[in-house]
Amino acid sequence: MRLLVYGFGPYREFPDNITEKILRKFPQRSGLKKIVFPVRFHKRQFISAVKKHKPDVILGLGQCSRGRRLRIEAQAINRRRNNQDEKGRPIIAGEPPRLRTNLKLALGAQGKSSNKAGDYVCNYSMFVILDFLKRRRLPIRFGFIHIPQKYDDQKAMRFLEKAIGKIEAAT
Repeated sequence: MRLLVYGFGPYREFPDNITEKILRKFPQRSGLKKIVFPVRFHKRQFISAVKKHKPDVILGLGQCSRGRRLRIEAQAINRRRNNQDEKGRPIIAGEPPRLRTNLKLALGAQGKSSNKAGDYVCNYSMFVILDFLKRRRLPIRFGFIHIPQKYDDQKAMRFLEKAIGKIEAAT
């Protein structure tokens, strides 16, 4: 099984990103590709990674600035904006208002299900990848987890290990 796990680098007022820290520390293993993307609205970076690595499963990780619990995102919305003052606009005009993830991640009390991935780059990456998979009819499973910015690194590493273990066991 080929697994692509991605996260993001620093952005806005955050000098670091917990997802980058976790991915840099996470041990390499056979079939696992780790990518840290810059935080920007750039479709090609996401689509190129999927095309290049041809994963069976994609797991995205994003940093959220609020909350204390991990959020397992169930859908991406077709909306983006750079900041709270800007009016949201579609990511891809004429496409559905939302696309659902297809990787089930039942990971216990640490993670709660969420239908609100926001309208910034995490949600953007989700929508772009899900749309690409749908258009190409690719049987790639996709899931996304938001990790609070102040979440304990070691706890997040254990959670990621558990998630990857469940993904590998299901294939």
